[in-house]
Amino acid sequence: MQRPPSHDTTPVRGGKLKFILGMTLLAAVFVGLVLLGNWQVRRYHLKLKIAHDIATRVHAPPVEAPGPADWPRIAVGDDRYLHVTLHGRFIGSQTLVHGSSSQGYGYWVMAPLRTDRGFTVLVNRGYVPPGSSGAPASAKIAPPTGEVTLTGLLRSTEPRGGFLRHNQPDKNLWYSRDVAAIAAANHLPANQVAPYFVDADASAAKAGASKWPMPGLTSIHIYNHSFGYAVTWYLLALGTLLAAAIVIRHEMQSRD
Repeated sequence: MQRPPSHDTTPVRGGKLKFILGMTLLAAVFVGLVLLGNWQVRRYHLKLKIAHDIATRVHAPPVEAPGPADWPRIAVGDDRYLHVTLHGRFIGSQTLVHGSSSQGYGYWVMAPLRTDRGFTVLVNRGYVPPGSSGAPASAKIAPPTGEVTLTGLLRSTEPRGGFLRHNQPDKNLWYSRDVAAIAAANHLPANQVAPYFVDADASAAKAGASKWPMPGLTSIHIYNHSFGYAVTWYLLALGTLLAAAIVIRHEMQSRD
């Protein structure tokens, strides 16, 4: 008696397995893209809050610069661009740090100020252009003598060095405002130097005096591209849904 022909179901099972795996992968990619979009939305609102907080601090009346008791919280960054006031005397040597401003490329003049509260703060007195032989003559940018009172914005130290170029204290070449390194190079007691520096504001300019160094050039940029990133992730998630729809349609047609 002749046996009926057998039907091999292996290709059908293999096709179903590929379909299930493919859909599982697309679902995982979709969920991942949506989560990335949600994360960027949260970052967008966080940066908006940070920008608002900074603007509030910048335009608020000045307060006393944080003393040693408050230094541990400075590293958190909550006091960035705090409007502060300082009283004291400039001491020691100034340090010229390469940098750019709205006036062009030149130097930031960093000078240690011994406060009347017993600690020292590095003050960015402002921008100076390079002279014909490179650095400007120190005598032309000497800090004022005697007791001074100035206001400015509290800035975080820049310990990583400049972009592509690193500080070289042994050669007196500076490309970032690294408070600890500048203090050490000027033999200032580490435990008495604030872990931040202060950008002097425009009020530090003296009427009738040389315009250099030029204070008040702090540039505040809070880049917030997160909304655009979120839209990108959500569009990619939508693309994943369209791809899943095409796969499902193809699968249904192949079964007809």
